[in-house]
Amino acid sequence: MARDLAPAAPARPLRRDAELNRQRIIAAARDVFGERGLEATLDDVAHHAGVGVGTVYRRFPSKEHLVEAMFVDQFETIREFAEEALRAEDPWEGFTGFTWRAAELHAGDRGLREVMLSNVFGHERVAEAKARMVPLITQLVERAQSAGVLRSDVVPTDMPLLHQMIGSVIEFTHGIQPDLWRRCLALLLDGLRAEPGRATPLPHPPLDFEALDEAMCSFRLPKLR
Repeated sequence: MARDLAPAAPARPLRRDAELNRQRIIAAARDVFGERGLEATLDDVAHHAGVGVGTVYRRFPSKEHLVEAMFVDQFETIREFAEEALRAEDPWEGFTGFTWRAAELHAGDRGLREVMLSNVFGHERVAEAKARMVPLITQLVERAQSAGVLRSDVVPTDMPLLHQMIGSVIEFTHGIQPDLWRRCLALLLDGLRAEPGRATPLPHPPLDFEALDEAMCSFRLPKLR
C-alpha cells in the first residue's frame, strides 16, 4: 500500500524570510554604526533591527563580516566618484569635486569614516575595494599636478590624512555645528593650490567662543583603560 506522504514544504519562503532578515540587519547596522561607529556591537544591531542576536550571528558570523557587507558598496560609490572626477574637464575641479563628495559621505557616517581610515575591520573584499581606489586617487593627484593647479609636493597618501583631519572636525563639532567641516575643508583645499590665488569663499560661518567652549565640553574622549 502506498504511503500517504505529505509534500515537502517549499524552501523559497524560508529563503525569502532569510533575505528580508539580512536586509533588515544591514539597514539597522547602517543606522547604528553610522551614529555610534564600530564600537557598537552585534547585540546593538540586533536590538535596533528587532531580531534576536542569534539571527544576526546566523547571517554574519562576526562584526567584521557585517562591516564588509555594509561598506563594500559604499567603497564602490567612492570609486565611481573618482572615475567621474577623472573625466572632469578641469583637473582642479575634478580633484576638489571628488574630495568634497567623499567628505559628504564621511560626514554622515561615522562607521564609514572608521572603516576607510583603518584596516582593523573588514576582510578581503574591503581590502580589494580600497586597493581599487589607490590608482584612481593617484591619477587625480598627478593629473592636477601636471596641470599646475595642485602643489607638486602633495602625494596620494596625503589624501587619507586630509580626510582624517576633516573627520576629527566632524567628531568635535557634530553636536554643535555639524556642517562646520565644510569651512575647514575649504581652507584645506585652498592650502593645496599650487599658487596662491583669490581665497575661496568659506561655505560655513566659524564657531564663536561660546560654541567652541560647548564643543570642548561635549567632546568624547577615549575611554581610559
